[in-house]
Amino acid sequence: MSEQSNNQGRAYEFICLLTLSQEINKIRKAEIEVNSAYHAAEHAWHTISDELKSILLQSATAAVSAIFDMEPMIIENSDDILSLKLQTDNEGKEGDVRDIVIARKDVKWEIGLSLKHNHFAVKHSRLAKGLDFGNKWFGIPCSESYWNDIKPIFDYLTEQKAANKKWSELPSKDKTVYVPILQAFMDELNRSNALDSSVPQKMVEYLLGEFDFYKVISVDSKRFTRIQSYNMHGQLNRASKTIKPQIHIPVACLPTRIVNLEFKPNSTNTVELYMDGGWQFSFRIHNAATKVETSLKFDIQIVGMPATIITINCSWS
Repeated sequence: MSEQSNNQGRAYEFICLLTLSQEINKIRKAEIEVNSAYHAAEHAWHTISDELKSILLQSATAAVSAIFDMEPMIIENSDDILSLKLQTDNEGKEGDVRDIVIARKDVKWEIGLSLKHNHFAVKHSRLAKGLDFGNKWFGIPCSESYWNDIKPIFDYLTEQKAANKKWSELPSKDKTVYVPILQAFMDELNRSNALDSSVPQKMVEYLLGEFDFYKVISVDSKRFTRIQSYNMHGQLNRASKTIKPQIHIPVACLPTRIVNLEFKPNSTNTVELYMDGGWQFSFRIHNAATKVETSLKFDIQIVGMPATIITINCSWS
């Protein structure tokens, strides 16, 4: 991610946090927890143009009323103080994709928002010579076969990096790097799935995080904010003592089996994973820098979701 994109993303987090706080405080007491993530987001906000500030404010404002309609625990008029905070990077690395956490400690309730500015990517995980993706993703260490398969690929990249080569200078990088590394990835995923039937569920929990959340995506060009509900464990959409949700969010079932895993047609750098329940992901491998590196990055996208994941497009006024 470029510095500009990173700043815009953090700025969006900042204005969403502020907008939530301002609107909630019209109804009940809410406080923002000031931490390192807050300071980073505030700094990013001051680096962007006034025009973009206006756009992001419109996007944040459009999302708030829909979130209130889905989460009456936010707006219930109560004596306890509702807390808002931006998650630090360390918290995100521990399987939590939520950028903003909204909590009421007195009633042991919290929800989270994952914020995206003009992109829909899930994660940007890496494959590398010594990186055990199986253990990290679904708790099954990669097999000896996998390590043997990827060794010549990463040995080759190590040599090219030592020669200070650019990716554009590698002959047939698709055939020599992308295709074999993706084939090794698919073979290992199929091996692990044969050993443990919970791999599909654990894959989704790794890709989407261990906590239920709402994904809030600012689509600037179309002037709407998209909200998607990832209510996989029933943590979202709880009624308060006095208010029921105006928008019902069903629980989305996690997958139980892999239906198909193969290369995307006519592609040498993308594989597609199809699972039951409507879950579909694409994994595009790419080099994240101009110069050759000894690791490769995934751009992981959701291309299909269960019907129980609700999508709401909130138009900007």
